[in-house]
Amino acid sequence: MSSNELHPVDHCDGATIKIHHRVRPGAADRYETWLRQIIEAAGRFPGHQGVHILRPPEGHHDYEIAVRFASDDDARRWRESAERCELMATIQRELQQAERVEIVSGIDYWFTPPTPASRQPTRWKQWLVTTSVIWPLTIIVPLLWQPLFGLLPLLGTWGIRHGLVAATIVALVVYLVMPRVVKLVAPWLFR
Repeated sequence: MSSNELHPVDHCDGATIKIHHRVRPGAADRYETWLRQIIEAAGRFPGHQGVHILRPPEGHHDYEIAVRFASDDDARRWRESAERCELMATIQRELQQAERVEIVSGIDYWFTPPTPASRQPTRWKQWLVTTSVIWPLTIIVPLLWQPLFGLLPLLGTWGIRHGLVAATIVALVVYLVMPRVVKLVAPWLFR
């Protein structure tokens, strides 16, 4: 099993293992079954925070998988584990080429060009996309929490209130909003 060089990341930012697989024509069903197995196995490892899969459109065979961990050490442990190596050995025949693996941290993952031909987005585009995602959430999320703060005054205490709002915004950005927004604006972003 070969892969790209692993990139060092900050221990505090969390880490995403970005994996690219090109599946042989006709092997998609077997690969999907295997994918469920390896996702379940990764979920049992310490620091696992979720998986995001970009499946290929009809007639294409490239899968992009992002496996998120709390730290680069957690990501490395999964990446180098015997369990992952054994599972990879069972699917090798179904892949057209060796997998490509990269570990990225923080928001860098969202702005990784989708293909080698794509350009890295300029910083002002990254800033604009990130601001356009976070700005409305800073308005909406506190309003959504407000009824609970009224019912449980302790949660509305200065500091606690801010932590709950911030945690909610970050979770929404990381797991729900940013992956969809980047995909939506990709033709402009990576141009």
